[in-house]
Amino acid sequence: MKDYSAILSHFKIDLLNEMQKKSVESILKPSDVILISPTGSGKTLAFLLSAMQLVNRNIHGVQILILVPTRELAQQIEQVFKQMKTDIRISCCYGGHPIQIEKNNLLQPPAILAGTPGRIAHHLDKGHVSADKITVLILDEFDKSLDAGFEGEMSFIISRLTGLRKRVLTSATTLNEIPEFVGLQNAITLDFTNTPEQSNSSLTIKTVKARGIDKMEALTLLIGKLSGSKIIFCNHRDAVERISEHLNKLKITHGTYHGGLDQIDREKVLIKLKNGSISLLISTDLASRGLDIPEIECIIHYQLPATEDIMTHRNGRTARMHASGNAYLLLKETDHLPSFLKNTPDEEALPDKFVFPKASDWETLYISAGKKDKIHKTDIAGMLLQKGALKKEDLGKIDVLDHSAYVAIRKEKIRRTIQLIQNEKIKNKKVKFKIST
Repeated sequence: MKDYSAILSHFKIDLLNEMQKKSVESILKPSDVILISPTGSGKTLAFLLSAMQLVNRNIHGVQILILVPTRELAQQIEQVFKQMKTDIRISCCYGGHPIQIEKNNLLQPPAILAGTPGRIAHHLDKGHVSADKITVLILDEFDKSLDAGFEGEMSFIISRLTGLRKRVLTSATTLNEIPEFVGLQNAITLDFTNTPEQSNSSLTIKTVKARGIDKMEALTLLIGKLSGSKIIFCNHRDAVERISEHLNKLKITHGTYHGGLDQIDREKVLIKLKNGSISLLISTDLASRGLDIPEIECIIHYQLPATEDIMTHRNGRTARMHASGNAYLLLKETDHLPSFLKNTPDEEALPDKFVFPKASDWETLYISAGKKDKIHKTDIAGMLLQKGALKKEDLGKIDVLDHSAYVAIRKEKIRRTIQLIQNEKIKNKKVKFKIST
């Protein structure tokens, strides 16, 4: 197998895992591939390493198309590929993002294009993207795209890809039926859902029983008891907002994540979760798959998952690979355990009194300029260290978006730093600095 050590070093990885090795090997063969592997196992890097080798540098135009169910997954794929530091261009397209910007980017077409089915179908229909040179189609989280109602758009897109030579489907759970419009031919199926590598992970499932039918008090006591990072999963966005309102009254720092939020608000909360400014996220199942977020220590099912697949994806946010994690099913007195649970979990006892959770050591600084202003992480770090009186250990993760940037700074230093830099420029550009809300 090709030596990927230089690329893997950018991810602080020494070797590919077994799933990644076999996936790259299979995708580079002529056959179509179905890849089934749990969330967090490294599927994205596996198919991008393959994609890199399938690109013909002598051809001008989009050659590999990656369809994904969410804008966050499209962005994640773009970020991972750019982190590989190849000389191959990638772009992503998704809803909630100006079409004109994407249209302009596509004037010089990338070799690899990732996007949501609705937006990619639009660009194909309007002629912004030529399908003539697309030979490889990757349907990432394919089952979730079907669940999201993208069957029509995907069928239209595939009907336009007359030069396809390879199809790759990925999923975190077994695909029961694959629609005919996909056009799979003699596909190789790689199933890594029950491998020894996966069984080394340790997930403990427990129940938490509320008194009566109101689960909010039990949830609050559980949050106070559990240390580390947590995601509270709900079935509906109104439940997310109701819990958030309750936690706001208690002044418990947290973030919310659901499809009703603006794209920038969703991006901000994920940035804060990754940089350590928050350790508690309340979300619908939108956060259960396809997001680049750190290992979560505890999953709380505030509302019970409707199916085993949903529970698998939620729980997949913790106990990844060789790690351990805990999942809690919050039950009111009238609730019954899901029928798909094979064993009855132990019950987690709740304390009598609420203990306020430990606050984060970090807060996030907002900067009103980004990539489109030619500003890079090194520019921001240099300014904060020189002008903001920060030491390297006071400076955390830096995320630079198109028109803004976010920096984790030690909580006890951030207000003083803002005072010191409020009149500073970055690359001769006047910018705003404030604590991100």
